[in-house]
Amino acid sequence: MEAILSIEFTAYVALAVLLYAIREAAKIPNRYIPIVAVVLGVAFSIFENSAFSFDVLVNGLKYALYGIGSVAAIKYALEKVEGAGK
Repeated sequence: MEAILSIEFTAYVALAVLLYAIREAAKIPNRYIPIVAVVLGVAFSIFENSAFSFDVLVNGLKYALYGIGSVAAIKYALEKVEGAGK
């Protein structure tokens, strides 16, 4: 349970929610979502560590990939529910 509530898990869940909100509100095309995710992920990682290094960059990219995957899973799940309701 402690691992689920860790800062890393919270970071990519927050990033996924933020990406989904940006995607829905700004109507950004899907091809730009990964770029936004990388920028936000690296920015959060820099903020979290108060420095910039290769490890911070890799951690930010990891946040971005998890966020993109989560947004895709949410999108797929919502489309599946909408398709079943028709």
